Amino acid sequence: MSIFKEFAKAIRITLILWLLTAIIYPLLILFVGQVPFLRDKAQGSIVQNIKGEIIGSALIGQQFKSDQYFHGRPSTIRYSQGKQGNPTGVSGASNLAPSSPKLLQRIVEKANQLREENIQPIADLVYTSGSGLDPHISVKAAKEQLERVARARGLRSDEVFLFVKKYIEGGFLGIFGEPGVNVIKLNYALDLDEFNRQQNR
Repeated sequence: MSIFKEFAKAIRITLILWLLTAIIYPLLILFVGQVPFLRDKAQGSIVQNIKGEIIGSALIGQQFKSDQYFHGRPSTIRYSQGKQGNPTGVSGASNLAPSSPKLLQRIVEKANQLREENIQPIADLVYTSGSGLDPHISVKAAKEQLERVARARGLRSDEVFLFVKKYIEGGFLGIFGEPGVNVIKLNYALDLDEFNRQQNR
């Protein structure tokens, strides 16, 4: 077989692979992403307030500091820098070794802060996630914050827990991972409830 035939064969294979990987596959994924039950996730799971303003993504954690909000996992990055709801796209852990004095100091400070708030310093309220963007906390971590949130909002703990139960999400496919509570969805639901109560007064 001549070199020219080999060259032509290589070009044909390259064109076929390019067609499959650069055109057909992306178009197929785009089409699948527009299926109704996947569209929200494909477009970033954007969360909007009652005014239609973007307040974040259900896939990316945020820092909530007020007592009336459930606090998410600590993060080595700043989740959304600048305006709320404009994530930087930066993801990652601190890469500090378990023996790092800086890591130990951060953990001790966080644990002491939680104790001062009468919250048990359980793992997901003390340790950061691997991605630094985790929007979930465990059900136990949410229960630890019930009293504080209920007191700040003038509600009973059992009333707030009804919201927590509503936003518990199971593990992937129901078998991978532990159930978790989506913090941004939960906090927005509480804000919406407070707004509705004020409107009805």
